[in-house]
Amino acid sequence: MRPPRVPPQPQPAARSAAWPVGLLVALCFTTLPLFHALSPGRPTLFDLWQQMGIRVTLHYDDETKPKPSSEPSDSPSPESPRDVLLGGLLSPDIAESTCRSRYLSSLYRPPSPHSPSPYLVSRLRKYEALHRRCGPGTPLYDKSVRQLASAHHSMGLAECRYLVWTPPAGSGNGNHHNNLGDRLLPMASAFLYALLTRRVFLVDMPKDMAGLFCEPFPGASSWELPVAGFPVKNLTRLRRGSEHSYGNLIGEKKVGGEEPAAVRAELLPAYAYLHLAHDYQLPDHRFFCDGDQTVLGKVNWLLLRSDLYFAPGLFLVPQFEDELRWMFPAPDTAFHHVGRYLFHPSNKVWKVIAGYHASYMARFDDRIGIQIATPTTTLAAGNGSPAAPGLPAAEEAYFEQVTACVRQQNILPEVDPDAASTDYDAAAASKAVLVSAARPELAERLRSVYYEHATVNGESVTVLPQPGAAGKQPGNQKVLVEMFLLSYCNVSVANGWSTVGYVGNGLAGVKPWLLPPPPRNQTSASPHCVRATSMEPCFHAPPSYDCRAKKSGDLGAVLRYVRRCEAVDGGLKLFD
Repeated sequence: MRPPRVPPQPQPAARSAAWPVGLLVALCFTTLPLFHALSPGRPTLFDLWQQMGIRVTLHYDDETKPKPSSEPSDSPSPESPRDVLLGGLLSPDIAESTCRSRYLSSLYRPPSPHSPSPYLVSRLRKYEALHRRCGPGTPLYDKSVRQLASAHHSMGLAECRYLVWTPPAGSGNGNHHNNLGDRLLPMASAFLYALLTRRVFLVDMPKDMAGLFCEPFPGASSWELPVAGFPVKNLTRLRRGSEHSYGNLIGEKKVGGEEPAAVRAELLPAYAYLHLAHDYQLPDHRFFCDGDQTVLGKVNWLLLRSDLYFAPGLFLVPQFEDELRWMFPAPDTAFHHVGRYLFHPSNKVWKVIAGYHASYMARFDDRIGIQIATPTTTLAAGNGSPAAPGLPAAEEAYFEQVTACVRQQNILPEVDPDAASTDYDAAAASKAVLVSAARPELAERLRSVYYEHATVNGESVTVLPQPGAAGKQPGNQKVLVEMFLLSYCNVSVANGWSTVGYVGNGLAGVKPWLLPPPPRNQTSASPHCVRATSMEPCFHAPPSYDCRAKKSGDLGAVLRYVRRCEAVDGGLKLFD
């Protein structure tokens, strides 16, 4: 019987030649990612693991951890489980009972095709840890406020640095730039800037916004600035050219006269005011320059006033480019993700939103949102100021522009003027139209068109009641309700300047049909509407100064994904 065959053994020479090669390969796979992760401005190793699909879960020992709710669910679609945390965008460490909209609002929309990047998810969790450590009510916050109160200069970099957003001047007095959309868009931009610069984001919450939103960050520390104990008084009086404004510091050559890297933090003021409102001028435009961001990074407290969606300008700053690409591989999802992370209606407001949806919208699969801004509330193109009051003829022309748009683009069917809608049945309607308009007469007129006449294709159309028409709601609450209801629509038609429309479209992840303003001294626009190629809001008043060329230039030609807006002359917008 032949003995079993023994496999040949490797010779010592072969062993000695193979093990160095194996060791070299192992070192490459372990040290190169580590070197990349530890490089300045690059994601950490934790982030790289997430990019490669390796899930790492962190648990915080926090009393705000969600507990099972005993309240009945008002979810509109209980038949299939949904990812209410939006792909990790939201932290689970906030109890559902304290903020129902956080867990339920996304169920009123189709699932978003835009998933947050693993790096953005990682940065948000890190920010939440920073807010726990440095937010109001913590020892580090109290220490920072004491230093701010006692120091004329910054005293060097502190462990915690802060960005405070304060609302546009003249809140509550009818100023055009003070509607809720003109606040939420700069708040989202400011939060993104805080993420990029590792600052704690605080809001100088105006009284007319009190109680509208849930706290967005887990933990006991609020996002609201405790104004009573804050050493910088009269924040509402900060203006362009104020003593501590960054533009004024440049103009008086207190900064900007030497290499940014050589500027000593100890010689900078204890705080700087950033004026990024619609009336800002060239010195303030340098906020978007790389060297000036290096200087601002050495100031512990930044106070920012803005009524603009200035996030596209952050993409123009070279030191932010890499990280923004990691956060938003598709740049036109920036507000979609930041807005859904930051803004959650309070339980009081959510009750109104959910009630309206259940009563009027839930039974329709095809929902069209139309946001109508009359000519008197449309900005004059190019100068950032309200247009002259429109005549009735201009209002009539604008309504005709809206109806021509929805019919020409097959959003709504034509009506037969000779056929009465005698068999109208709201329960059988196949399309629902939600109209958000400052003038309710325009919504009622559209309702009467489809109520009184049959459509040429036999399709039924229901124009829903305007939210808040039946009851008295505070102005900003009514606007917030309309924003979220618009975000539950499948198709959107909006004024090209409308910040209310921007918020609704961005939350929904919908590319709207935009109604451009008519040319000056004319009452109608041609074409009647254009399809947006990006769901991002428009930066209405971008800087004119090209930091890279060090002269005025076309910033819409610097980066391929920052281009001119479709319906706002001179505006900038993020594209994919």
